Amino acid sequence: MAAPADAPALCSAVPAVEPGALSHWALIRRRFVQHRLAVAALFLLGVLYLLAATAEFFAPYPRQWRDLTHAYCPPQLPKFSLRHGLYVPAMRSHVDPLTFKRTYLEDPARVIGLGFFVKGEPYRLFGLIPWDRHFCGVREGAVRRDDGTAPTFFFLGADKYGQDIFSRLVYGSRISLSVGLVAIAVTFLLGVTIGGVSGYVGGTLDNVIQRVIEIVNAFPQIPLWLAFGAVLPADWPPLSTYFAITLVLSLLGWTGLARVVRGKILALREEDYATAARLLGASHARILFRHLLPGFTSHIIVVLTMSVPAMVLGETSLSFLGLGLRPPIVSWGVMLKDCESIQTVANYPWLLMPVVLIVLTVLCFNFLGDGLRDAADPYSTK
Repeated sequence: MAAPADAPALCSAVPAVEPGALSHWALIRRRFVQHRLAVAALFLLGVLYLLAATAEFFAPYPRQWRDLTHAYCPPQLPKFSLRHGLYVPAMRSHVDPLTFKRTYLEDPARVIGLGFFVKGEPYRLFGLIPWDRHFCGVREGAVRRDDGTAPTFFFLGADKYGQDIFSRLVYGSRISLSVGLVAIAVTFLLGVTIGGVSGYVGGTLDNVIQRVIEIVNAFPQIPLWLAFGAVLPADWPPLSTYFAITLVLSLLGWTGLARVVRGKILALREEDYATAARLLGASHARILFRHLLPGFTSHIIVVLTMSVPAMVLGETSLSFLGLGLRPPIVSWGVMLKDCESIQTVANYPWLLMPVVLIVLTVLCFNFLGDGLRDAADPYSTK
């Protein structure tokens, strides 16, 4: 029997891929892409972490480079002209003989030519590849200063030691952004393990663990950070201090994830597949980590993503108060120590540039977590 005349039309009306044919992770990915703020936040975070990973290439100057003759130099915004190409105007400093305050004026007779992929201080990219090229810097053959030294420029200004704010921001992102990731890795291990055992075993052990979590959450966070920071010896090497700070942040941040994992395990441990695995002789560890935890991996990712901003703010707070990372380590919190005086902030507002990156990072992680939270349940309606 011949097919109906409208059969091709009916076939063409069927979507190429049925929603039910997609895997759970494919549905999550499709739902996440629809959240534009989350996608934009993920892109910006990728840019920030790329800058942190290749700080030596994108920073015009090394981490501890300084030019004392240009202390508190204001930002020099790049300009473009057909005659000079990309350039910044040179700055002349003047010190008031009465107040000793240094002021800067643009020198219209001199310009500093800029270029891309210019030669600069040699370094090792990723600690392995020797190179001397920087993304942006002073062009070769630029006119030197009156004292014969090479010209300098400061995109975002300089601090009291004449250190380039932009370069220090790029290097500081390596510490401030990685602290959150390392602390989250420890938080993941503690939260998933302790929360999973608490929900799966139950009984007295569950009660003890929950009381410990309540005690940890009852302490005010900032005073507890100060207490932990004060215990750290001031003569510790920078690397030891870095790992100590991440450990402190992890020991205070695992409770939220542990409670989420416990609640999910309590709801899933009596499911048919868990009971079947138990009857087949599977060990408790296999049931917990092989069968139960993978069932809500997306929720764990959301909780971890929302916890990273707290870790970044914790490191910034400790370093700003002088109880966390200390010079010569460069982080956003260490840079903000120069802003303790309101008079300094009023006269040199560009020293607050780390605040801009901190706010941007926290907002990006919050938007990303919001998008992941919506995508974690792809079957719900908006």
